[in-house]
Amino acid sequence: MKIGIFDSGLGGLTVVQAMTKVIKGAEIFYVADTKNAPYGEKTSEQILEYSLTITHYLIKTYQIDALILACNTATSSAITHLRERFPSLIIIGTEPGIKPAIEQTSSGNIGVLATPATLKGDKYQALANTLSSTKDVSLFEQACPGLVEQIEKGESHSMETKNLLEKWLIPMRECQVDTIVLGCTHYPLVSSVIEEIMQSNIKLIHTGDAIAKHLLLRSRSKGHDNVGALKVHLYTTGEIRESLIDDILGNYEILEKIDLPSLS
Repeated sequence: MKIGIFDSGLGGLTVVQAMTKVIKGAEIFYVADTKNAPYGEKTSEQILEYSLTITHYLIKTYQIDALILACNTATSSAITHLRERFPSLIIIGTEPGIKPAIEQTSSGNIGVLATPATLKGDKYQALANTLSSTKDVSLFEQACPGLVEQIEKGESHSMETKNLLEKWLIPMRECQVDTIVLGCTHYPLVSSVIEEIMQSNIKLIHTGDAIAKHLLLRSRSKGHDNVGALKVHLYTTGEIRESLIDDILGNYEILEKIDLPSLS
């Protein structure tokens, strides 16, 4: 099985990491679109264009069987269009884990950290409104501009990053938030900083494991045996901090810089 995955940077490798524990007999082709990062502060039209360009590239170059949008922002802006355009492709997106957060919270107070584009998106709003009506919970939503850039620069544990997170998290701590949804695939990389600031046994919800299990289920229904080696190939459209790859995945396959063709 050939699996295409993309994100605006290396945050989506947290999804790949989860997949390496579950998926076998496959090749993963991961595109980090750092040339256009961060997606979370772009328009929906821009994000859709990037998503279409990368998807066309993955289909034409690697004949992928499945596509993973390892980006909450791209999922919100593009997944409906991609599913309509490529109906034969297994397409799985990344959505904030509000449902498991509702199931796990004790206080009923749930924090949601996400990019500005994710929080403004219709998909997130519909999901939040539907799920929060099933149980008496309060959602404390916080856009996190600049956090993805800090992580991509390798500054996940710098004082500047900690100051950003403190500004957003201390109000949640004061409101007795006990569960936080990490609504961006980059954010698991600052989990330890979040736990330190919250000063309690905070539950952090991210969706890499759920995506991996869902892909296994979907691929098996199409005849995938899930036996054999897993290869991971990494590509980037711009500059990238390679040490971050080692931090997330260890020593995996290759890193190439690619120029994506335009849709025109």
